[in-house]
Amino acid sequence: MGSFSPIHLLVLAVVAILLLGGGRFSNLMGDVAKGVKNFKKGMAEHDEDPAKPAPRIDAQKSADPAFDRDGNRVRDDR
Repeated sequence: MGSFSPIHLLVLAVVAILLLGGGRFSNLMGDVAKGVKNFKKGMAEHDEDPAKPAPRIDAQKSADPAFDRDGNRVRDDR
């Protein structure tokens, strides 16, 4: 009690097809299949060349302060 049996799932699938229509349901399933295929392709491309190092992101130099601790102007940006 509480879990779906295969008969329940079959009835739900038939109701979904009737509500959504056969064409819309098949288009939806086709889009899901394309998404899964693209995901698998992307994962395969990602794992393709493990010897190649990851691109390095260089950090920007931190900005020099405009004021010192006493509130005096250190640099003039005008």
